[in-house]
Amino acid sequence: MNMISRGARNAFRNIIRTGSIVIILGISIGLALSMLVARQAVTSKIETVKSSVGNTVTVAPAGARGFEGGGEPLTSKQATTLADIDHVSSTVQSVSDRLTTDNTDLESGIDAGSLGQRNAARSGVGFQQAPPSMPSGGMGGGQSTSSSGEVTRTFTPPVTLIGSNNPEKSLASDGTSVKITSGEVFAGDSTENVAIIGKALADKNKLTVGSTFTAYGETVKVIAIYDTGTAFANNQVVMPLGVVQTLSGQTDQLTSITLNIDSIDNIGSVSAAAKTAIGHSGDVTDSESQVASAVEPLQNIQTISLYSLIGAIFAGAIIILLTMIMIVRERRREIGVIKAIGGSNAVIMGQFIVEAVTLTLLGAVIGIGVGVAAAAPITSALVSTSSSTTQPGGPGGMMGGGRGTGRALQQSVENIQANVGWEIIFYGIGAALIIAVIGSALASIFISKVRPAEVMRAE
Repeated sequence: MNMISRGARNAFRNIIRTGSIVIILGISIGLALSMLVARQAVTSKIETVKSSVGNTVTVAPAGARGFEGGGEPLTSKQATTLADIDHVSSTVQSVSDRLTTDNTDLESGIDAGSLGQRNAARSGVGFQQAPPSMPSGGMGGGQSTSSSGEVTRTFTPPVTLIGSNNPEKSLASDGTSVKITSGEVFAGDSTENVAIIGKALADKNKLTVGSTFTAYGETVKVIAIYDTGTAFANNQVVMPLGVVQTLSGQTDQLTSITLNIDSIDNIGSVSAAAKTAIGHSGDVTDSESQVASAVEPLQNIQTISLYSLIGAIFAGAIIILLTMIMIVRERRREIGVIKAIGGSNAVIMGQFIVEAVTLTLLGAVIGIGVGVAAAAPITSALVSTSSSTTQPGGPGGMMGGGRGTGRALQQSVENIQANVGWEIIFYGIGAALIIAVIGSALASIFISKVRPAEVMRAE
């Protein structure tokens, strides 16, 4: 007990030196804790990203993205071939079209604004006449004549129509979260003229569950309303796959096939098999490549934080080592006297170890405070400066689902929360003890070599 009390008191024999050492050690331990927190936060985010994307492989018509590009649609026969690939548990099939004043009485829930007018003017399509009662043609193109004789063309964004055998997954294909606010979704094999519509579309047309609208000359009943939180996604209509194929004249045609895989370990093999099966008629993307692109900067942060963690602990050990060597050299005469009156090497070494532990524990108290305050800013700085310029994903059907998934992944990667819990604090205390033991080990060798007779003779 005397050894412990003397060792603790010895730590305060020089207040100025003790204060300086404690502050330096505190910064070192705080940096180590910050790096540990950053590494844990990044590791947790990597696992979250992997689980959020799911085990999927997406097949789209070659050359198609959104309503741009070209190529030929996929077929139901190809969907059957893809579904027969080993480890494919199910498929999500969809076909897309646009609803305009030519084929529906729905009014778009999105105002064109200057961006819509400009984009439509450049493409030369998508114009709708105002008022709607005047003739129009094609994709809703039209014109009206002003009193001065000038031709005025106006544009109303079309309503996106999706036919799907799994409505909720089709809506979430762009990475958005879907909430059914009222009603219930239809069965995947439904043949009824029913629809799920977005909140913006429902509000614009004053539709509720049970209301009807017309599409392709047929009456369609609203059975559910959904909300994704985004204006564009809320301007869509989802109907049964077979119904849309028939009404839109796309019988046996598909614009997206998503394969659900039984395990993330099988994504690579299924993706390769899908590319072989689909050939040049489709573009194949998979969540494995998307996740790899998304988590690459996080893995870089993992490496940086690990090296910084090791470096901070090593720096702390060096600081306490040099301090203890200096203290031993200063107290050589005192050590010699203690040995001369019967003090053992073990007791003397114990005192110095207790002194080193006292210094590092004081440093740990400051270090924990530094770590708690600096963990979140350091983690955010590492994430924001990481080389995350690649947007993962590819064509995910006519609505570009893969690209949306990549965007959602990118946003998820950037949203990292660094939390300091009791576990981190215990790690900080453990790191302090490791630093104290390592730092005082070499000093103990110097203590064992002190000879009382030599010290007394030198004095």
